[in-house]
Amino acid sequence: MEQLSIHINISSELYTKDPNSTDLGKRIISTSIAMIDELGFESFTFKKLGQRIGSNESSIYRYFESKHMILLYLNAWYWSWVEYKLVFATANVKSVKTKLEEAIHILTKRIIVDNSFSYINEVVLHRIIIAESSKTYHTKEVDAENEKGYFKPYKRVVQRVSEIVLENNPTYKFPHMLVSTIIEGAHKQRYFSDHLPSLTDTEKGKNNIVQFYTDLVFKVI
Repeated sequence: MEQLSIHINISSELYTKDPNSTDLGKRIISTSIAMIDELGFESFTFKKLGQRIGSNESSIYRYFESKHMILLYLNAWYWSWVEYKLVFATANVKSVKTKLEEAIHILTKRIIVDNSFSYINEVVLHRIIIAESSKTYHTKEVDAENEKGYFKPYKRVVQRVSEIVLENNPTYKFPHMLVSTIIEGAHKQRYFSDHLPSLTDTEKGKNNIVQFYTDLVFKVI
C-alpha cells in the first residue's frame, strides 16, 4: 500500500524561510531537536548548531531570527501533529465516551516515533515539550506573541478536546481548565517518572498516567 503523504502546516509568522522547503532547513530542525534535548535550551546556540550541521550562523538566521523562534516553531509543530493524531483517532467514533477516552489517551500516552515525518523524532521532541515548552510563553512577550497566533495549535487541541468533554456532559462548566490540566499534568507526571519517581505512581510497562487521567476525567465530569 502506498504511504500517505502528510504535511504539517506551520504559520509563516514563526520563520523567515520555511525550513520544510529545503534539506538545510530540515537539518536545522532535526539537529535543533537533538541539541536542545542534549544541551538544554539555555545552552543551545546558533553557533553550536552551525558547527554541528557544518554551516555558518548566517544561514540559520535565514530561517529563524532567534532560538526562541525555533522553540516556538517546534512547539507549534508538536501540537499541530497532536491535533492531526487526535482528528484521525476520533473522526469516525460514534460513542462520545469512547471518543473522550481516545482523546485522553492521545494527550497522556508515551510517544512513539511517527514514520510519516522522517526528519523529526517525535519521541525526542516530546521530551523537549515536557522540559522546555513553558519557556515559549513564560516571557514578557507572551501577550504580543499570542496576538500573532503563535500558540494557536496548542489552543486548537485544547478546544477540540473541550468540545468532546461537553459532548459527554453539556453542563460541565470547566472544559478548557480540565483539558489544559490534563495536558500539563501528564507532562509533569512523565517528567517525574523519569527523574523524580517518588513524586508519582508510575510502574514500568503499565499505562498508569493514561489510566489516572482517564479515571480522573470521568469522575470529574
